[in-house]
Amino acid sequence: MQAVEIDGAYYWDGMYSGNPAIYPLVYECESRDILLVHITPAERPGVPTTSPAIMNRMQEISSNTSLIREMRMIASYNKLIEQGRMGGGKRMLMHVIEAEEFIRAFSWSSRLNADWDFLQHLCNVGRARADQWLAANFDRLGIESTVDLDTRYF
Repeated sequence: MQAVEIDGAYYWDGMYSGNPAIYPLVYECESRDILLVHITPAERPGVPTTSPAIMNRMQEISSNTSLIREMRMIASYNKLIEQGRMGGGKRMLMHVIEAEEFIRAFSWSSRLNADWDFLQHLCNVGRARADQWLAANFDRLGIESTVDLDTRYF
């Protein structure tokens, strides 16, 4: 992948090892709420047996590894604050919008699909899922997490 120049500096995609960088939101943002839009399946039924299926699953696992590490860090951070062992910290409120059952249906090649109709379909599904999430959880923002980090990421 080619580097992208921004204000005279060059940047490369962090790929699996650098995505997502959630920790700046913990340390550099005043909000306690973090809303994660999870687009890579964490689980898949069955065992992949073909070379493309194995590579796809390997990429999904690699992509989710940094996310799991970040979520575990936030869960540990919150526990230390709750136990009074970390004074001055802010307890983070985590929220996740996902559509795993929808995303699992796509093959690995969908990542390369730039067809406008496909992108619009993804956008429409994403909007519908976000609307569902907001209807169910909006009143909890700023008050409590809507995802149990221990259950989901440990």
